Amino acid sequence: MVRPRKIPLRKCVACQQMMPKKELIRVVRTPDEAVLIDLTGKKAGRGAYLCGKVSCFKLAKKSRALDRALKQTVGIEIYDQLEQDFVAVEDTFNTNKDAMDDDDEEA
Repeated sequence: MVRPRKIPLRKCVACQQMMPKKELIRVVRTPDEAVLIDLTGKKAGRGAYLCGKVSCFKLAKKSRALDRALKQTVGIEIYDQLEQDFVAVEDTFNTNKDAMDDDDEEA
């Protein structure tokens, strides 16, 4: 009997919804304290997850959710940089997610 693979769940730091890890965008604080978007989900460091909605990102920015999740003050310039990156990766992320959904349907 083949057991179904367990899907890792993570919580969006903004809307607090639990979702499959691959449907969330990971923001990572690297060991040298840089804060970046990690589309691979494999970079070393402390991660925080946001669902791929700009509204969630704006909420996280307003409530400083990333500061708490990453246990470090995230400067406003980093939020601004992330916001630009976020809009850029949102398209890539959604394309990847759609591709993954297609794969799931074929299985």
